[in-house]
Amino acid sequence: MTLPFARPVAAVLIGSVLAFSSLLACAASDATGPIAAGISEGFRFGQQDGESLYRAVCQSCHMADGQGAQGAGMYPALAGNPKLAASSYPAYNVLHGRKGMPGFKNMLSDEQVAEVTNYVRSHMGNAYKDPITPATVKTLRGTP
Repeated sequence: MTLPFARPVAAVLIGSVLAFSSLLACAASDATGPIAAGISEGFRFGQQDGESLYRAVCQSCHMADGQGAQGAGMYPALAGNPKLAASSYPAYNVLHGRKGMPGFKNMLSDEQVAEVTNYVRSHMGNAYKDPITPATVKTLRGTP
């Protein structure tokens, strides 16, 4: 006897597993190319430019327009934020986290951190002209 809901439920479960596996395979990469999605290898974001990284990493908390949000937590606004004047401040926070924000140093390269930091500092009402370099990010990476 086959239950009437068994096939649709199985199809949804299989589809979900395949979609999640595909997502991990697309997003998990390092400097040498794609890696197998696995716990021991860790997760790496594949996006390389600042806007794509912002959309993939930051937007879900800080919102698409950088206005931040409040609810289950407090997500500060990045739009028009004077704290972003020093380029090392947002880069350090991306690497090491701050308050409830996780650090992304194991998920982003120095170049990716520089890209997303420079994007946030030059968009959403911010117009800071002194970009951070990957070399500076590398120095910040080692800071506890």
